[in-house]
Amino acid sequence: MIPLARLNVKPTRMELNNLKERLKTAERGHKLLKDKRDELMRRFISLIRENNQLRKEVESYLIDNLKSFAVAKSLKNSQMVEELFSIPSKEIELFVEKENIMSVTVPRMHMNITSQNENSEYSYLSSNSEMDDVFATMNSLIDKLLRLAEVEKTCQLMADEIEKTRRRVNGLEYSIIPNLSETIHYIELKLEEAERANLVRIMKVK
Repeated sequence: MIPLARLNVKPTRMELNNLKERLKTAERGHKLLKDKRDELMRRFISLIRENNQLRKEVESYLIDNLKSFAVAKSLKNSQMVEELFSIPSKEIELFVEKENIMSVTVPRMHMNITSQNENSEYSYLSSNSEMDDVFATMNSLIDKLLRLAEVEKTCQLMADEIEKTRRRVNGLEYSIIPNLSETIHYIELKLEEAERANLVRIMKVK
């Protein structure tokens, strides 16, 4: 529990009005930040689920593909395998755009895959059916790998923003708003005391 700290201001009616306006602003800001935090959390949880699902799928494909590659490699001599993989069979251009989600700038990745490189050493004639399956599976994984990278980066950025927003919400909820309320209460008491003292003086004069 954070101890309340009364602000060091003069107990005047002008200060009281200023503090009440500051309190209203702080309370509005607190509500907006809480709404932002809750919406970020909702989207973050959804992305985490997608991330976990994608990672499981990608890891499963890679493990199976590694086994298939081991079988395919055993049916070819090492030099032939090196020749098959010496030059990329496809060229991929990666484009990264930016998107704003709740004041968080996240990446949006797109790619352009060109047709088979004319200089590629990979040939379906010099390969075997097992190696062809390995290539086909890896090609089908490209979209998932790209989406996985995009989601993981987005999760990281959103987690950072959630933590920053949480600290700001807590600062308002447990420090700024209570301190303003405490100071307003103190000034109101002081003004009431001053009014009573003034009323007593008036009555004595009469």
